[in-house]
Amino acid sequence: MQKRTLGHHGPLVSALGLGCMGMSDFYGGRDDAESIATIRHALDRGLNLLDTADMYGPFVNEELVGKAIQGRREEAFIATKFGIVRDASDPTVRGISGKPDYVRAACDASLKRLGIDCIDLYYQHRVDPSVPIEETVGAMAGLVQAGKVRFLGLSEASGATLERACKVHPIAALQSEFSLWTRDTQSNGMLAACRKLGVSLVAYSPLGRGFLTGAISKPEDFDADDYRRSSPRFIGDNFTRNLRLVEQVKALAADKGCTPAQLALAWVLAQGDDVVAIPGTKKRKRLDENLGALDVRLSAAELAAIDAVFPPDAAAGMRYPEATMRGVNL
Repeated sequence: MQKRTLGHHGPLVSALGLGCMGMSDFYGGRDDAESIATIRHALDRGLNLLDTADMYGPFVNEELVGKAIQGRREEAFIATKFGIVRDASDPTVRGISGKPDYVRAACDASLKRLGIDCIDLYYQHRVDPSVPIEETVGAMAGLVQAGKVRFLGLSEASGATLERACKVHPIAALQSEFSLWTRDTQSNGMLAACRKLGVSLVAYSPLGRGFLTGAISKPEDFDADDYRRSSPRFIGDNFTRNLRLVEQVKALAADKGCTPAQLALAWVLAQGDDVVAIPGTKKRKRLDENLGALDVRLSAAELAAIDAVFPPDAAAGMRYPEATMRGVNL
């Protein structure tokens, strides 16, 4: 398994991790038994980075990951998050909190659900605009000192916020959406800030929420509770325009002798040794396909060809609905 270092002096993790969110929420079609089998298969294959969050489910995804790693804790590098507040009685309600007391309580709750003594990487899921980042990261640093957390991360934080955070405590990773169709990190200074500060980028949704796999042909294929039915890039003319882009990716993948998913993941990993991708899947078959991307090497000419058919900002539609985008720290 290819490994990459998180941060300047952080841990070695698998270059491809496993995003576990869809096993419990947002994409429909839960199958806990297959999801647990997929996590264990990932560990069998040498993949160690498992990504979850307290808000997935809400709460139940951490429990599922905890069940999957029972007896195999030493093989897994567990990343989880706090900061997006959801109510199990009304999961549609969202809030954001970076208050120190909330940070500490959320960590204790996550440890209990995961059934572990220490979280390997603890992210602030979204920046709380009402709480100075120094206060939030200060509370997170206290968790490190208490032995409850090993490394710290932020998610969807701006370069300026990241720089302030690093003055309080080293940040090992910044998680952000990053893929062929979402390159904000390259244009808004986020990736540049990571490299200046020695912070790794962990790319979530590196397959464009499944679109870049080439397996999606029409929005009606989604389950009734699949949130992509209301996601801008999956609606109306945007869907049609984006599908044309993916058709070109499929052609390039065919020429390369790999799947579209493998090409898309190989592109993300080719952006730098400080980039780790965490594609989500809940099926062992798809996990094996994704891991095949580690064997795909893209030349400079091939990267240029990909950029020619799928340039930055080519995707039609916002990556989140407007209300959700307001939670992103830009």
